[in-house]
Amino acid sequence: MGEGDLKGRAAWVTGGATGMGKAIGLALAERGADVAIGSLMESERASVARDESVYLLSLEEMEAARREIEAHGVRAIALPLDVGATASVRQFHGRAIEAFGKLDILVNAAGATARHEMIDHPDELWERIINVDLTGAYRTTKLCFPSMVERGWGRIVNIASTAARVGAIAHSAYCAAKTGLLGLTRCVALEGAAHGVSCNAINPGYVPTQQNSIGMRQQMRIDGIEMSLEDYRKKIAETIPQKRWIETSEIGALAAFLCSEEAFGITGQDLTVAGGSNW
Repeated sequence: MGEGDLKGRAAWVTGGATGMGKAIGLALAERGADVAIGSLMESERASVARDESVYLLSLEEMEAARREIEAHGVRAIALPLDVGATASVRQFHGRAIEAFGKLDILVNAAGATARHEMIDHPDELWERIINVDLTGAYRTTKLCFPSMVERGWGRIVNIASTAARVGAIAHSAYCAAKTGLLGLTRCVALEGAAHGVSCNAINPGYVPTQQNSIGMRQQMRIDGIEMSLEDYRKKIAETIPQKRWIETSEIGALAAFLCSEEAFGITGQDLTVAGGSNW
């Protein structure tokens, strides 16, 4: 696997303008794939539930991410996307097909988190997290999967979480959604196995993204922790066997590998990248 091995392929990366999604889009572009990125914009704040931790982009950030990807000599489009809304997903898919003619690769990196104990958990918050983190991947996969099967080639990568394999106080919606995403991954992998389509999930641990910063600050506020975000991250790093946070580029490199020809035998798996940590 190396530079140019995905030339001629077209990819859709949800949540692709920031954090892990952006790193994945860049890694795919470095290998020659055309890339369509979509993220939730500041203009869609009304769709965000109370207590939801999600990063909302400006148009300037979206355009900057597109230019970075395009700088690798590939075609790139960047459009607003709310994976929690069927109409938005369908519109984005149509625009991507119009631009590239097909979609060979789908990476579901868009997501949201929330911190709320089960007692008095708001229904709206529960439904929003499940809708974005699980049903959002269902929506995009349902659109992309048939044509991948028809052409006999496809790669789907879902960004899950270490939360998919463990529980945590005040994270019931997030843990439930990410665990469900692993189930979806396995089923799609089995259905695509005989048709040249693989489907895998990546379980990242602590990764310093913009969205993680929002979640960390929320947690610090709720727990009454008085220190800088940087110091809090250092404190967390000390609990990780490798004593460090995972870089977004590490997630990007693994996702790009899973999209390669050499990785086709890997399907239905969830691969944890967490420096030895369980959460």
